[in-house]
Amino acid sequence: MARVTQEHADPEIARGPPGGVATAAHLNARLAALPGLSHDELRSEWRRLHRADPPSRISREILELGIAWKLQEKALGGISTAVKRRLAELAETMEGTGDLTRSRTRTLKPGAKLVREWQGECHDVLVLDDGFAWRGQTWRSLSAIAQEITGTHWSGPRFFGLGNPERSRGTSGTALRRSVIGEEVADAQANA
Repeated sequence: MARVTQEHADPEIARGPPGGVATAAHLNARLAALPGLSHDELRSEWRRLHRADPPSRISREILELGIAWKLQEKALGGISTAVKRRLAELAETMEGTGDLTRSRTRTLKPGAKLVREWQGECHDVLVLDDGFAWRGQTWRSLSAIAQEITGTHWSGPRFFGLGNPERSRGTSGTALRRSVIGEEVADAQANA
């Protein structure tokens, strides 16, 4: 189980939210105390933290891990929206094909800027946490933006030059594709 240092702890912890973990030292003490609790005490703590009964045949080790996770989550925060979205994608892939090797997708960080020139006009798209910004509107997908730009269906990632580099080398077209991330600019011709 993870140890928490005071300087990495959320300032909210130091004040102690009502019913929560008061300090990083308090969190460490609660984590260290878990192995000393009885099985009934662990089940009771699970109920308190998860607001549900633990599974009937759960092992002691899993009880401790589930309680430790919840304590740390309350003290330090849970997983991000992006991680939740990626986990949902992986679960869907596992359910559908069972092959996770093909589900690896290129992830764009919020704040990244995609630039594509199309028929003499430059199109800038900003990556957001929950989609993409283009021409003052928020869009859910790059494909919708690509279709709006071209008037025909396109793979959004391919249109903005984000496809597999080995596959895109042989594609036709001479449009300039640039990916701008922060201050870094990488230029490439479609017929490289």
